[in-house]
Amino acid sequence: MTDRRKIPPGIGTGVREAAAVDPFADTLARHGLSLVRDRVHTLQVNTGYLCNLQCRHCHLEAGPGRQEIISRATMEAVVSFARRFPFQVVDITGGAPELVPDLPFLVDGLGPLAPRLLLRTNLSAVRGAEWESLLALCVAHRVVLVASLPSTNPSQADAQRGAGVTETAIAVLKKLNNAGYGVIGTGLELDLVSNPVGAFLPMPQDSAERKFRHDLLRKWGVTFNRLYTFANVPLGRFREWLLRTENYERYMKTLTDAFNPSSVEGLMCRTLLSVSWDGFLYDCDFNLAADRPAAGHKIHVSDVRQLPSPGAPIAIGEYCYACTAGSGFT
Repeated sequence: MTDRRKIPPGIGTGVREAAAVDPFADTLARHGLSLVRDRVHTLQVNTGYLCNLQCRHCHLEAGPGRQEIISRATMEAVVSFARRFPFQVVDITGGAPELVPDLPFLVDGLGPLAPRLLLRTNLSAVRGAEWESLLALCVAHRVVLVASLPSTNPSQADAQRGAGVTETAIAVLKKLNNAGYGVIGTGLELDLVSNPVGAFLPMPQDSAERKFRHDLLRKWGVTFNRLYTFANVPLGRFREWLLRTENYERYMKTLTDAFNPSSVEGLMCRTLLSVSWDGFLYDCDFNLAADRPAAGHKIHVSDVRQLPSPGAPIAIGEYCYACTAGSGFT
């Protein structure tokens, strides 16, 4: 029989002991699989844990009280890193990147270096002149905006993100459309990301995109380019909520039962490097949350002399089941 062990805690302290599940490595082995590097072509930059929201599903426990944000010096090191090792895609995430004071410097520095520059937004972090200035910068660099919107039902979305947040998000989406984002023929791409509002898997991506497209257009006249659906990862605040509500065991069973061997080849961690707010390398944002650095030891971007080679191992944990459930985190 396969040995079993307890899931290692992510960020935060669990309310009670987590249930044991089959180690992710054992599940891979049973299917004749291993999770190793392909050629790295994507750089993800985590600007820190400061956020105006405290979403229930957040694996980083981001929120208004967090002090960890990327410094100007780390931004300079990241830009230098991207200059030394050209990436096809650079993905700026958080927290809420919009709240980082020197974000324009980072966008200006990375914009010319990657064919595709992404900026994550929760659509509610900044308003007024701040938002207009950031929008103008994004248009100038043809930045792809990736916006979080858990549901087209305001009550469901507000339950995850906070009262009134959906109303603000819709107003911002309308402004983005007015600026050309999400409008066919402009070349300004607006993509949406939806995480489930509870302890269950997302609906199939194609079905979800049709529903979002129909609902947003009918209710508010909003258009967008693509929708991506991802399962919530049992780390940080979401893990604590699962434990507190006694949903952890059921959710982990849902994830393990939905394990899809064919998703492993396309997992983002195979072609992505994630840089923490203080400049250290991780295989993905979830390993960052679990404090599992790339190659098993912390290395700063300023000290990197070569990228991980194809076939190099990737740090894994039982939270990886969220990335391989259904269509997977690809």
